[in-house]
Parts: sequence; C-alpha cells; structure tokens
Amino acid sequence: MTDSRVHMKDKRRIVVKIGSSSLQHEETGDLDYTKLDVLVRELCNLRNQGKDVVLVTSGAISVGKKAIMLPEDEDDNPIAVKQACAAVGQARLMMIYQKIFAEYNQVAAQILMTKNTIVDNLNRFNAQNTFAELFKLGVIPIVNENDTVATYEIEIGDNDTLSAIVASLIDADMLLLLSDIDGLYTDDPRQNPDVKYIEVVEELTDELMNMGKASTGSSAGTGGMFTKLQAAKIANSMGVDMVIANSRDIKVIHRILSGQNIGTLFMAHRESQFDLPLYVQQMHKN
Repeated sequence: MTDSRVHMKDKRRIVVKIGSSSLQHEETGDLDYTKLDVLVRELCNLRNQGKDVVLVTSGAISVGKKAIMLPEDEDDNPIAVKQACAAVGQARLMMIYQKIFAEYNQVAAQILMTKNTIVDNLNRFNAQNTFAELFKLGVIPIVNENDTVATYEIEIGDNDTLSAIVASLIDADMLLLLSDIDGLYTDDPRQNPDVKYIEVVEELTDELMNMGKASTGSSAGTGGMFTKLQAAKIANSMGVDMVIANSRDIKVIHRILSGQNIGTLFMAHRESQFDLPLYVQQMHKN
C-alpha cells in the first residue's frame, strides 16, 4: 500500500459512477445482469460498513432504445426521441436496480438532476437536504441526469461531470469513476503503444487537461478522457479524491477502498475560491 493510498480505507462518503458501456454486453448492447449484481453487492457491502454510498449510473437512453427496439447506433435521432427513450429506459433501469438491491435488504432511491439543480440556490439546497436525509435513513441514492426533460440549456452533459458535481454537493471524500479504461495515460493507449501509465496525479496541470481533449470515449457513452479530467478538476477543487479504474472487474471497488494500488488516483486540493454553481453555469460556454 503506497502512502497516497493509505487513507482509502477511512473514506466515509463515496460516490461511484458507472458508464453505459460498463453495464452492457458488448456484442448485443443488452444489460449485463452479472455485472449489475456484483455492482449492487459491492455498494451494499460498503453501506454495511457504515459508509454513505451514492451510485451515479448511465444507461437510461440505451435501455429505452432496446425496449422500443430503436437501433442503438442511430445518433441522428431528434432530441424528443432520445427523451422518450430516456423516459422508458430510466423506469426500467430503476426497476432492475430496485429488485437487485432488495435481494440484499437494501433500500435505494432515485434522484434525477439537471444543471438547474446546481445553479439555482434553492434547488441546490433542497437537493443537499434530500441526500442528507437519505443518508440518515440508510438509503443508497441512485443518480442520473434527467434526460427526459434536459435540453442543451439545462443539461449537465455527461455522468462523469455529474458524479463530480454530486460528490461536491454532498461533501463526499471519494469519487470512483468506473469506465472501460485502466486509468490515465500520457496518450490514448488504443492508438499509441508507447504511452506511460500515470498512477497518481498530485496536481491537475493545464498540460494534463489539454492532453485529455484529444481522447474520445466508447460509442455507448458520452464522455472521453477530457470529461474525466474535468470531473477530477471539480472533485479535487472541492476536496474530493478521485480514482479512475477499469470496470472490467467490478470488485475493484472494495480493492481500491482497501488501499490497493489500482487505477489512477487524483489527489484532492481544495480551492477556497472554487465556485461550483458558477463553474457548472459556464461549462457549456467554454
């Protein structure tokens, strides 16, 4: 266990984000129930240790497309079609999560957010109160963007960013991004065989942020490496450590939180001047 990982086991409030591609079978795009079951079991076990846990999950639109048999690879669908798919898919996704959580005697709750949840002072205050009460009751909140109503003006954009916002909002001390990559590299490992793996990022420099802009994510999700670095910027500035790890094996959750050197750790550096609502407000303008 390295010095930078020694305090992982002491984390008390944890946000776990899992992407669309991590929840699906690559061959068919259908949900991978084995992965879902392991994910829920890991989260319930953290809750049983007395930790507060939040799950930020993607997949509503993909699940909705499957339910109404809309081709997954049609990216030119009008916004209303995507919102309809989200309405169908979010309900199905929550039903599946509720059933699996119930098998482990755990209550889960749904929270759907838009940018207005963060930017508006009253909405943000109410959201914080809701999370706080759910934690008191021992409930695990399941968070997604409200794709059914979100348009460009009010959308957060991707769940990497959303998870960092949630972690900041609830004063979490750990954000874990589960994706289809092992962590941060000096370049895209799928295109450059000579890349170097980065175990710990002690400070997010402009050079690192610019490096992420050239990368892209999987076809199932909306975020590439830049969105993950943007999430790290938000989380670290709000005093939250963050780890990017591969979701190939969902059990990395408890291994990371026991201090094992898995994934890339981004060390928190709280910035007293960092204004979360203002940052969220300006994201689309940059």
